[in-house]
Amino acid sequence: MIFDKRSPVYEQIIEMHKQKIVSGAFQPGQEIPSRRELATQLKVNPNTVQRAYKEMEGLGLIYTDGNSLSKITESQSKIQTLRQELLDEALQGFIETVRTIGLEDEAVLDLIKKRLKEVHVND
Repeated sequence: MIFDKRSPVYEQIIEMHKQKIVSGAFQPGQEIPSRRELATQLKVNPNTVQRAYKEMEGLGLIYTDGNSLSKITESQSKIQTLRQELLDEALQGFIETVRTIGLEDEAVLDLIKKRLKEVHVND
């Protein structure tokens, strides 16, 4: 993973985990790498991963029982809420971008419909 310099690394680790949760790359209840193991994989300080894991636990995205490895939440409502939050963020960013370009709402909707058709043809 390549980290950008615009946001703290621990926040980028959280976003990476959120994406993997909503995409199904991480299954509910699946064990995730230990803090030390992930720090080694990502070549970051273990304290950075510790901070990300602590925040994800606070958000209810992962849980840890005793000294065992952390696991992905099994709460389908939490996963569904996370999915909706990520979609809302993506849409908000998209809308802000097209507004700065000056496209009218109808032109944006037409463009989206056209792209969706193209995607379905290529599936």
